[in-house]
Order: sequence, then C-alpha cells, then structure tokens
Amino acid sequence: MAKAGFVTSITRQSEDFPAWYNDVVRKAELADYSPVRGCMIIRPYGYAIWESMRDELDRHIKRTGHQNVYFPLFVPRSLLEKEAEHVEGFNPQVAWVTHAGGEELNEWLAIRPTSETLIAEVVKDWIQSYRDLPLLMNLWNNVVRWELRTRLFLRTTEFLWQEAHTFHATEQEAVDEVATGLEAYRSVAEDWLAIPVIKGRKTENEKFPGAVYTLAVEALMRDGKALQAGTSHMLGQNFARAANIEFLDRDNERKNPHGTSWGFSTRMVGATIMAHGDDSGLVLPPNVAPVQVVIVPIFRSDEDRTAVAGAIKPLEAALRDSRRTLPDGRTEPVRFQVDWREETPGFKYNHWELRGVPFRLEVGPRDVAAEQGMLVKRIDRSKEPVPLDRLAAELPDRLDAYQREIFGRAVAFRDDNTHRIDEYDDFKRVLDEQPGFVLAPWCGDSACEKQISTDTGATIRIVPLDQSDEPGACLRDGRPSRQPALFARAY
Repeated sequence: MAKAGFVTSITRQSEDFPAWYNDVVRKAELADYSPVRGCMIIRPYGYAIWESMRDELDRHIKRTGHQNVYFPLFVPRSLLEKEAEHVEGFNPQVAWVTHAGGEELNEWLAIRPTSETLIAEVVKDWIQSYRDLPLLMNLWNNVVRWELRTRLFLRTTEFLWQEAHTFHATEQEAVDEVATGLEAYRSVAEDWLAIPVIKGRKTENEKFPGAVYTLAVEALMRDGKALQAGTSHMLGQNFARAANIEFLDRDNERKNPHGTSWGFSTRMVGATIMAHGDDSGLVLPPNVAPVQVVIVPIFRSDEDRTAVAGAIKPLEAALRDSRRTLPDGRTEPVRFQVDWREETPGFKYNHWELRGVPFRLEVGPRDVAAEQGMLVKRIDRSKEPVPLDRLAAELPDRLDAYQREIFGRAVAFRDDNTHRIDEYDDFKRVLDEQPGFVLAPWCGDSACEKQISTDTGATIRIVPLDQSDEPGACLRDGRPSRQPALFARAY
C-alpha cells in the first residue's frame, strides 16, 4: 500500500477530489492557466502525454483508410445557420468575430466550435459520383466553445481534438463507419490508456445536435463520476441536404450522401489522471508515460558518485538498445531518464512519483557493490533488488505487466462501483452514498429522463450496446422498460 502523506503538498482525493485534480495538473507541470479566461497552456510533460494518445489514435485512423486534412478556423455565420438543429445546440457556446482590420465585418465569423457545416459546404464540389465515395477525412485541430465553468483539460474554452468527417453512398456504410470510430476510441482508451469503457447509444436528449444518433464510450473516474471518452455520430443525410450535396449513384439517380463525424479531445489527458491517480499524484500507464523508468543515483561523496556513475553508464547503453513490442507488432525504445540533479534522493522520489513514472531504479554505493539496483514500482511502491546487467532485458516485460495491472485495477474499480437498481429511492440513496455507474430500467421518455436529472443530478450516460433486452418497469414512473440505461453524475 502507498505510504500515507508521502506527497504532503497534494490535497487528498478523499478530502476534495477536484482540488486533488487541480493540484496534480499544476504541480506535475501538465498545464497552466492562460491570461485568456477558460483557456489553458499545455506544458511539455502534459503535451507529451497528449502526443502519445494522439499518435496512437492517428495510427488507428490511417489504418482504416482515413486521410488527414485541414479546414479553416473561421466559419461564416450563414453556413453555421444552415443546419437549424445543429446551430440551436451550439449557439450558446459559439464565439463570434464581429470586427477585423479595424472595421465591422459584413458577416460574422464563428470561431470553429466543430466543422460539420464548413466541411459540408466545401465537399459538395468534391462529391459528384458514387466513385468519389466514401470520402474519409480526419482533422487534428483546435476548437472554441465558450464555457461558463472550466477545468484544465476537462472543459476549456479552447481545446485540441480530432474530428473525423466521412461521406458514404449508403446508409449501411455510414452505420459501419460510426462503429469504426467508436472502436478506435475503445481501443485507445483501453489498450493504450488502460481506461475501461462501456460502449452505448446516447439518448435523444444527449445526442449530438443535428445527428440521427450518437454512440459513445463512457469511463468511470476514481471519484465515482462518469466521463465521456469519445463520441461517434451518425449524421444521416441531414448536413448533406442542408448543403445541397448530391452525387450520381450507380442506378443513375442523384442522391444525398450519408455522413458521420466522430471526436476525441485533450479531455482524455484529464481522464488518464482521474482514472489512475492517487494521493501522491499521477499513475501513468507505461504506453503513455513520457518516462517509463527513472534512474536515481544516490551518493554522498565524489568517490561514491564516480562509482555509481560507472555502474549506471553501461545500463544506459543497454537501455538505449532495449525495445518493447507493442500489441500491433510495432517496437519502440524504452523511455528512461537518469536524474543527476543536485537534490536529495527524497526530493527526486517525490518529483517522479508525482509525475507517475511507472518504475524508479535507485542505485547507491551498496547497490554498486552488489551489482544491483533497487527497483520501485509506482503503483504500489513495492521494492525489488534487480541485477543491473539484467534490467534492460527484463524491463519490456515488466512494463507490459504493469500496463495489464493498471488496467485490471481500473476494471475492478469500475465493477465494484457499478450498481443495479430498480427502485427510485434506492437509486437516489446510492448516488449520494456510493457514487458510480447505476444500471436502472428507464421507459425511454425524454421528459422522464429530464426529471430524473433534475431530481438527482444524474444523467443517462448511454444505453449500453452489449446488453440484451431486459423487460422491466421504469424506476421513476413504472412504465414498461425494454433495457436498463447507464446513469451517473458526470463531468
């Protein structure tokens, strides 16, 4: 078990989870506040975590035939307003440019809240025939949504994300594409970030504005709140009709293509913090950790320093040659760092534990004499003496085991905090006393859904896809229920 109070400068999760989260983000130097309200500065360590998950998702996207493109940051007001339901959903969050070059603009420009309307307007010149389909595009960019309450990574006025936009000749192709996007998010969350997720369909109240339906993956954070880890939207022909996109199909008839979009953002850095962290700071999965093992030399004299350095030097050379095989068959070098700073060993332990480095190797004069180092595992601080000449060869397997362990721990936490409830009074009590996911029967009525949210602060996160029909009675009004819905209080 972790030693209590080892990092005393961080608020305990059990005392104030939001304060703990802010402490970790700021003190682990992941991000900082910007002079612009609601915006953030992502610092190098935080950006390295984002780059890792971004690059992994980008590999999934390219393997499925999508190509990266770029569209402008500004969207003319006339375009944004073409799809009425879409505009109504986003209008409260849109930031407008009304003046430029010292003059008032003839037409306001929206700072991109998302790109559906702009893309639809442009691709109508690209799609003329069924031979031009499917059109599979992906954007890595920034968007702006004017948030009233912000929190670093989780909800900021400007954030980084990925948004895929695709067009298909048939409805079934678009349906399959929505599933492709959702599976990419599941894989990155579970296989890369070690965050277990549940796939499901959003309710009509919660779907993306203008979509036919929305699928999502939902994750549970360590405070018992849910976090949406990625969404994939079936747009149908809504945006294509609004933009007058038509193509000549195989049957020689003009038709509107079926569209999809799916998105994943920097909030997943926040998800990684909250799904795994503890009272000492970050606990990072090896796949995403910028540093996978840190070597801490321990010495008091110049003589000791020379001896320790002599033992570490061949280890560094071996680690540079050490490679880890990833699930898709790729290999990557082990990421390591030697901390020679003029600080006490305790300071360095604190520093790297806060940053969630999976393994720490302590090497002092006694270790050198024994030709070993003390390997400390971040997740539980267990210690094990390891021969220095074997560590480089063993470390890839140890990192793989650590990745599995951290995922298993997260799965166990989610399962222990998922409750099945049929009665409304029990539903309210559990939400207050044992936060987490609640599977409960729901009649499918939007008004009932809104009333449950008003009464409890919980929302229907999704109706899970992997469950069979379970006839029952709605927990609030007793009307027939076909399937349980997944409820939670959420970020």
